Amino acid sequence: MIRLARTFALVFAAGCFLIAALGASHAAGALAVGACGAYGYGFDFRKLADARVAAMRKCSGEGCKVVGTIRRGCAAMAVDAKKPCGSFGWAISPHLGKAENASLRRCYEFGGKDCVVRAFACDEKG
Repeated sequence: MIRLARTFALVFAAGCFLIAALGASHAAGALAVGACGAYGYGFDFRKLADARVAAMRKCSGEGCKVVGTIRRGCAAMAVDAKKPCGSFGWAISPHLGKAENASLRRCYEFGGKDCVVRAFACDEKG
């Protein structure tokens, strides 16, 4: 009886893990950027196309375009706080901290002096 209970518990745990893994494999996101610090993002969508549409809808500035997609990760965008229509940077990484650091580094590389992270988004596993 104890052996049967253990087997049942193991099968149940494996089933739960499989369901969680299948759900996470569908997480998708996107980041859109535009002029003067405009941004939009979509995350935790089942399809990348839906995430891209959501990112574009949320981007309220001019010249918005999707710059990257997210699968089990994070996206970040940094702008120059004193000149938001100037330098900016964006990055996508499996970890939020790495995405933020890379976006700040790119903002500075493109001439920013006072770069700050303006937006970030992570999908289900980011």
